[in-house]
Amino acid sequence: MQYYIVDAFTSEAFGGNPAGVVLLPKGDQFPSERLMQLVAAELRYSETVFVQQNGAAEFTVRYFTPKSEVDLCGHATIATFGVLRQEGIVPTGTSCLNHTLAGDLEVRVNDSVMMQMATPQLVQREVDVERLCRIMECPAEVLRPVEIISTGLPDIILPVDSMETLQALNPDMEALTELSRELEVVGVHAFAPADDQYTAHARNFAPLYGVNEESATGTANAALTHYLQRQGLIAPGNRFTFMQGEKMGRPSVVETTLTADGQIYVGGQCCIIAKGQLLLRGLEN
Repeated sequence: MQYYIVDAFTSEAFGGNPAGVVLLPKGDQFPSERLMQLVAAELRYSETVFVQQNGAAEFTVRYFTPKSEVDLCGHATIATFGVLRQEGIVPTGTSCLNHTLAGDLEVRVNDSVMMQMATPQLVQREVDVERLCRIMECPAEVLRPVEIISTGLPDIILPVDSMETLQALNPDMEALTELSRELEVVGVHAFAPADDQYTAHARNFAPLYGVNEESATGTANAALTHYLQRQGLIAPGNRFTFMQGEKMGRPSVVETTLTADGQIYVGGQCCIIAKGQLLLRGLEN
């Protein structure tokens, strides 16, 4: 199996969010879940994706964190279809069908890769804001409404008043893990208001899945796009950009678009920094 290390949501090496991408030989079935989980744990990226080609522009994709399989991952999808474009498997200008555990989603492959997200949903679970703020070390009085929104994966959307507050967040990871488990969410996606260049600046925390902080999060920024629309802060028909990863020294630009019917696409550029061969013969099961 060919594997790649890819920085997603950046055009430069060592920026963005790294992911592992494993391309199965054409016609092969997925190896065992145990093996895929072991590979993800060995590569140690927040997500490693396994890709099965079903047709010229049709793929089935499975996503693994170092601890478990997840339904969907935005940055790993951008990395995947960036690899498929660069390797000549998918030509520029192609619209692909991506089968995931979150549903069948369209991916548009151009200079940027833009992926359709699952239909946005407001998750009806109440968040104890005072508890959340204690966990995040964030002053409660600066917050707009806190909501749980899913575009494939549910996240707590946490608004803060300024870049200074955003950068100062210092979550108690053990407590956040417990809260995430109780609320059945991936984690917390915190954001600060827009500036002249970006729609918002964001930080993402998902210790329940072994990711204390992530430098670029496609699903969460899609959820944030829906949140901003719900709050009347943005309107359909435009492209939005989110800066994430600054605190980690891995600045990432995540792009989203919002259609008139509320559908969200998320994407950006990516950079392949390494590729090689997984020598796992005899271990497939």
